[in-house]
Amino acid sequence: MADEKPEGAACPLFGRCGGCTSQGIPYKDQLLAKKRRLAVSARVKEENVLVFSGKEYGYRSRMDFIFCKGGLGLREKDNWKRAVPVKYCPIADEKTNQLLGEVRSFFKEADVFDLVKKTGTFRYAVIRTSSKDSAVSLVINSKSNVTHSAIEEVKRFCKETSAEDIIVTYVPPETDMSVSSEYSVVKGKDCLEEEYLGKTFEYSVQGFFQNNHEMAREMQKYVQSLLKKSLEAGKGQGNTHLLDLYGGVGTFGIINFDLFSRVTIVESFKECIDSAKKNIEKNKSSNVETILLDAQKIKELSLPDEEELYVVTDPPRSGMHPDTIRDLNNRKPRVIIYISCNIRQLSKELPLFQGYETRSVAMFDLFPQTQHYEGVVELVRKQV
Repeated sequence: MADEKPEGAACPLFGRCGGCTSQGIPYKDQLLAKKRRLAVSARVKEENVLVFSGKEYGYRSRMDFIFCKGGLGLREKDNWKRAVPVKYCPIADEKTNQLLGEVRSFFKEADVFDLVKKTGTFRYAVIRTSSKDSAVSLVINSKSNVTHSAIEEVKRFCKETSAEDIIVTYVPPETDMSVSSEYSVVKGKDCLEEEYLGKTFEYSVQGFFQNNHEMAREMQKYVQSLLKKSLEAGKGQGNTHLLDLYGGVGTFGIINFDLFSRVTIVESFKECIDSAKKNIEKNKSSNVETILLDAQKIKELSLPDEEELYVVTDPPRSGMHPDTIRDLNNRKPRVIIYISCNIRQLSKELPLFQGYETRSVAMFDLFPQTQHYEGVVELVRKQV
């Protein structure tokens, strides 16, 4: 029974694996449901929400697989203590599935970490791919008594795998994480590269970067079109300034640097800022600066009054801090483009932007077969 594919689902593990929740629902109905939810959250008519979608399967470029007795797996639905062995994941891209097979085959006799007892060595295999390269982060228990032999095993794996980059990441047994600042590069480097709209971006193997490159490009293209239209309408306003909040490695700011007099990228994670600085150099974006700062404290930023301000904000699931929204209201940007991965939080925060009206709303399905998606809301300052 476990090997039979449930009706309407592409994966035989659907219903057991906790990764996907929407397989079995026709994709057009998935999109319609997401569109409706976004319309309600953004307080607009459903027909006014633009919908962007791509591949239904084979889109995901990052997967965090768990070492288990059956090889590698994903969390069992509603049971964090158990993993469902996975041989092939339909939502993962082709290269990720290839590397999944390579890791499973090589480490079939690995000393697997026990989630309950907190003993053992190998915990996760984080596989990431881009159009340029691929990486595997092998996460091990930092307090294992066979760490040395585990690393020797990883070195042997490096000679057989097709992955360009291999790192070993050390995580204490009491912490259930697949990333850590404690790691070592065993093969290649600790970063990947991807190209969006003619710009090249470096990002850490362990850092945040969108996991659906095709739809991320579409979202970047759309946001750029919004900025171009607003700038065209605002001609004669003098110098223009783009503030890229929660900027990560700088994608929105760098992609649009040539549209503005200057660009400021604000990010609270130093690793992302370090990558953003490299990306500024790679893309010769001389008018872009980076600031290591929690967006909650943007009141500390000194922005010239004579510049017309535009904002792109892409916060985490927790959303924007009230102090951040309050400061934006005080600064009165001409346009605020809010990119949200948590539509419930978006619904709570949109009414807090005083003196703004919604000009456009778009839904980008970066996560087919799940309930997650990205919403892009364009807010414009009301004319007094």
